[in-house]
Amino acid sequence: MINISNKLYDTLKFIASIVLPATSSLYFALANIWNLPFGEEVVGTIAVITTFLGTLLQISSKSYYKEVINIE
Repeated sequence: MINISNKLYDTLKFIASIVLPATSSLYFALANIWNLPFGEEVVGTIAVITTFLGTLLQISSKSYYKEVINIE
């Protein structure tokens, strides 16, 4: 069971849903325009990190709601 604070949850959710996808899109576009190295590798790595964070956040959310339902 993963228990994290609301502030950490909100921060990680913002990072996973906004920051990482935006960074990935930005690097992909700039890599194509400016011939920056490892465009696909960087985007793939960010996608894997985003998926991992999303999975952890979903587990945490389900765990939280399970506790709330059992308490009430």
